[in-house]
Amino acid sequence: MKAVTDADFASEVLGSDKPVLVDFWAEWCGPCRMVAPILEEISKEHGDKIDIVKLNIDENPKVPQQYNVLQIPTMNVYKDGEVVKQIMGAKPKAALLRDLAEFI
Repeated sequence: MKAVTDADFASEVLGSDKPVLVDFWAEWCGPCRMVAPILEEISKEHGDKIDIVKLNIDENPKVPQQYNVLQIPTMNVYKDGEVVKQIMGAKPKAALLRDLAEFI
């Protein structure tokens, strides 16, 4: 999965022509590590319809603050530069696929 930063967030995420799921995570977050391989699978299976990227909140504090990300893992789906869905907490693959059904 591709990593985005405060610096390239606008071009990589907000400027994308397809929906982008941003996984807000941190190295020390256990649930983040649990959900990462699931997001990797979803990215491989549905990458033609939705981009999945990750943003380390410790290294890039500006974007999470801008979007009021107060807990992790938080996954925001951006479409046309706007947050259209927010998924909070680690979930099994089936639940994530249900949450993302309208985009994939």
